Amino acid sequence: MAHSQGKRRRLVADIVRHGRLQNPPFRLRSGQLLAALMTASALMLAAPGAALASNSTHKAGSAKAAGGSTKAKAASSSRTTARGATSRSSSAKGKKGVAAAEARTASATTTRPARRSASASSIQEASNAEARLIAVYEMFGRGQARPALAKARDLVRDYPNFQLAQLVYGDLLAAQVPPSNALPDTASIAKMRGNPAMAELHEESKRRLQALRERPPANTVPSQFLTLSTRSRYAIAVDASRSRLYLFENSDKGLKLTADYYISVGKSGTDKVTEGDARTPLGVYYITSSLDPKSLKDFYGAGALPINYPNPYDVRRGKTGGGIWLHGTPPQQFARAPLASDGCVVMANPDLKQLLRKVQIGATPVVTARSLQWISQPQAEKETQSITSAINGWKDARANGNEAQLKKFYLPDFQRSSKKSTEGISAVDEEVKYAQGKRVQFKDVSYLHWRDGDDTMIVTFGEVFEGEKSGRSRRQYWLRQGTDWKLFHEEILG
Repeated sequence: MAHSQGKRRRLVADIVRHGRLQNPPFRLRSGQLLAALMTASALMLAAPGAALASNSTHKAGSAKAAGGSTKAKAASSSRTTARGATSRSSSAKGKKGVAAAEARTASATTTRPARRSASASSIQEASNAEARLIAVYEMFGRGQARPALAKARDLVRDYPNFQLAQLVYGDLLAAQVPPSNALPDTASIAKMRGNPAMAELHEESKRRLQALRERPPANTVPSQFLTLSTRSRYAIAVDASRSRLYLFENSDKGLKLTADYYISVGKSGTDKVTEGDARTPLGVYYITSSLDPKSLKDFYGAGALPINYPNPYDVRRGKTGGGIWLHGTPPQQFARAPLASDGCVVMANPDLKQLLRKVQIGATPVVTARSLQWISQPQAEKETQSITSAINGWKDARANGNEAQLKKFYLPDFQRSSKKSTEGISAVDEEVKYAQGKRVQFKDVSYLHWRDGDDTMIVTFGEVFEGEKSGRSRRQYWLRQGTDWKLFHEEILG
């Protein structure tokens, strides 16, 4: 390196100063700080895949990427030496271990969602801060350490509360320190590796890169979004396994992935069952309101978007709790660890602000899944055939005033909103009287599918009777029993 010894000292002082003033979780002695920074993110930075996580503007650079990978390996080797590997043999074993781990990771990620390929959707512009962080990774992956350092410096200047960016910046600085100055003792490294805060940042880094390497296959949508009316201009899908929220724009041409963001979920993971279990619910929900940040504590950041957990299917299964929101972070915190909330979905404030401008209260669906499944449009259309047949049968039976036939579509414990019917009879009577033998047309139909232990469908539509210009909007919850679909809940939306 061209830095003089004096410059190196100033760099070390700089990193310690940043660590102490702007990154409160790491109030450590300088040697410990360096050790922590180097051991926590070095492997991620030097991973060959980092160079492959470039967006479409870098497609032409495959040869460069290969060269960059070589440079990255060289950089990794140099830094491995700097970390004080006790011998060449131990360093080689370490590299083999990393390679084996990466190979295992690659093997484990060959499915759902598909690995990045020429046909996969291109990386979407997420938050400005994350895009800049990824640019730093890419530069380092191509062996451009100095430009990467400059980019990282600008990033932490603009987002001093972005802890992961601070870590990467520190790592780049540490990479320039000669081994004689950078070597901390082995015990300190081991201690820092076990630091929970450092482990969380490492996991955050890992998941951000994973989401960028493994893009959703082109021309696919999450399997829950079978059909979505254009009255819902946007749709949201959360993949907890990748700490990712995907935002789709909906038009008469179908759903299009427009952005995705890093998110955090419950401390205890997903599949919420009871109040206070610190888990994020899994299912299909809707945004119910948008809470003004002025009415909230700083803890929630730029705002909050409550969802309708527990929905009727959750209630049917005895799930409890509430107050599940999509919300931001406190001012001193840019992002939270992948598992860090009490069940809410937490986003960086700049990302949440983008989302707040898109969502429609009552019309934007939110799917929260342990791991999203992606399907093509023909697959989605095929999945709707059976429920479409059931809906049409229900509609015809109602129009014909055939109570016996209509009753077959209801479960005995059917409920409409909060009013429980009497063994489904009152619902049937009401429907026949309401239809008065008139034919009806459905419009703005949405089918949202959820499958876990049971197979459920949430159907939303408007209805217009012949001779009329408007009618009710309904949201129905159907449950598959054998080959038949049965209604167990309905909401009259207006």
